Amino acid sequence: MRRFFHVVALLLLACAAIPGAAQDAPPEPASGAVEQLRHAVGLWNVETDFIAADGSVTRTLTGQYRFGWVVPDRVVSGMSTIPELNQASAILFFVRPSLNEIEMASVGADGHLWRMIGPDTSETRTTPNTAMADGSTLMLRFTRYDVERDRFRSRMEMSTDGGGTWRLGNRQRFVRAEEN
Repeated sequence: MRRFFHVVALLLLACAAIPGAAQDAPPEPASGAVEQLRHAVGLWNVETDFIAADGSVTRTLTGQYRFGWVVPDRVVSGMSTIPELNQASAILFFVRPSLNEIEMASVGADGHLWRMIGPDTSETRTTPNTAMADGSTLMLRFTRYDVERDRFRSRMEMSTDGGGTWRLGNRQRFVRAEEN
C-alpha cells in the first residue's frame, strides 16, 4: 500500500502541473491546451497534502517540477522529484488539436505508465480505469484551479468503482520557483 501511495504521489505532483496563462504571442491563435502548456514551462515548488478517507491530512510532502518545450506549442517534457521519498518521475504533456484533447503521461521508477486525458478547454484530466498489481482497479481525476501567473492549486480524486464515486486523494499548491 505504501508503494501505491508513492506512485500516486508522483503522479499527482506531475499531473497538476498543466496550466493557463500565455507567455508569448503564438504564431496562430492559441487553444486553451497550448496556453496550459505555456504556463507549465519552468520550475515549480509544490506542496502536496495527502488526504485520508475521513478528509484529514495524513502527510504533507514538498517537491519540484521542471518543464521545458520539446516541440513549441505542442509538446512539453518534465521531471518531478520528491526528495523525502527519493523518487522522481518523467512527464510528457502534449496537445492533440485534431481531437481537441490534451494528454499527460507519467512514468516513475516502477515503470508504470499513467495517462491522463481531458478536453483542451478544461483543467481536468482523467486516467482510464487502470488495473493495479493487487487486482483492484483505480481511476484518478486531476483538476487544476485558482490559476494565477505564478501559482495554482490542484486536487486529485480517486475512484475504485470505474468513476461511479470519487474521494479526495490529495491537494497541491504550486508556486513558480526562481530559476538558477
